[in-house]
Amino acid sequence: MKVAILGGDGFCGWPASLYLSDQGHDVIIVDNLSRRAIDEELGAESLTPIATPEERVAAWKEVTGKEIAFHNFNVAEDYDTLLDFLRTEQPDAVVHFAEQRAAPYSMKNSKNKRYTVDNNTNATNNLLAAIVEADLDIHVVHLGTMGVYGYGTAGMKIPEGYLEIQVMSDEDEAGNKVEPHPIEMEILYPSNPGSIYHMTKVLDQTLFAFYAKNDELRITDLHQGIIWGTTTEQTAKDERLINRFDYDGDYGTVLNRFLMQAAVDYPLTVHGTGGQTRAFIHIRDMVRCIEIALQNPPARGERVKIFNQMTETHRVRDLANLLAEISGAEVANVPNPRKESAENELHVVNETFLDLGLKPTKLADGLLHEVEEVARKYADRADMSKIPARSLWTKSNEAGVPAVTADAK
Repeated sequence: MKVAILGGDGFCGWPASLYLSDQGHDVIIVDNLSRRAIDEELGAESLTPIATPEERVAAWKEVTGKEIAFHNFNVAEDYDTLLDFLRTEQPDAVVHFAEQRAAPYSMKNSKNKRYTVDNNTNATNNLLAAIVEADLDIHVVHLGTMGVYGYGTAGMKIPEGYLEIQVMSDEDEAGNKVEPHPIEMEILYPSNPGSIYHMTKVLDQTLFAFYAKNDELRITDLHQGIIWGTTTEQTAKDERLINRFDYDGDYGTVLNRFLMQAAVDYPLTVHGTGGQTRAFIHIRDMVRCIEIALQNPPARGERVKIFNQMTETHRVRDLANLLAEISGAEVANVPNPRKESAENELHVVNETFLDLGLKPTKLADGLLHEVEEVARKYADRADMSKIPARSLWTKSNEAGVPAVTADAK
């Protein structure tokens, strides 16, 4: 199928583009390189040296003989360009990664909060509105987040998007008084975002539900856990295809940050007690999940399909202790810059992907060493001053900026 990947130059978008191309799909990348601009803004480059988009797609053709087209425009701002692109290319599916993806970055200041809302919400609405205006039957696959649910269980496993509820009513459909009786229905699982970034994904949910109901768009929303790993079979084919590896306090995901810290002999920075339980998925499983979602679209008129895209859950302190045992690194508990519970449980249903053939990659499979080897290989590119997380959720915890320093041992 022809697949347009919005945000195809990013941490998730690039390996997904290569994987889908490798499976024989016709892939077109759209990206305005905003993530690279944020690198310059933060002064924190990828630990791995990533090539330009032009070099990347040229290397892919040289190595595999397969072509990936690249278009540079802003989905959130250039609506007419997006509309023309869809009308011209008429993709069978669009994979939507074109959103600012970091919770800490979204909470850094009012400018970043506004940018995250403007960019993410406009990108999503522009895409959906353009599909309607172009009068095309395009399956939209969106990378969402487990964070829309919040981080708690309410004494139950978090379902895949929808919650079955029962309410009591003493009226019939005409509004006449009758004996109280139960009415069963399904609603979106109540959202509880923990950052501006997560809130935009909640807004996405509402946009998707409306367009699926009103315009019968076919939409799949993937509520993804935290990605670990950086290398896929495709990105390993040539160094020019290497994926980015974020380790800084704004964009580095927790497990990758720990692996990088261990590689450069920096204490593993555990925020607060480390009792936060999070959902995880390896990057190789992420690209496979994208393909599975593309192969199993909803029908026109069907409600939004929601999959929980995760494979296992772990407490942060347990991950830190595991890596400390493996690598000999020290663990440093630092004040938590986030406004969140110190401890939480997290139980999640993820049956759909398993039923559709996903064979999960788990921490026990030994790939932790592979990621640490990547970190060691490029350790000389690390800027230790960028490791501490300095974006604060509230002004009240300004004194709680992590105190581990670059020369700490």
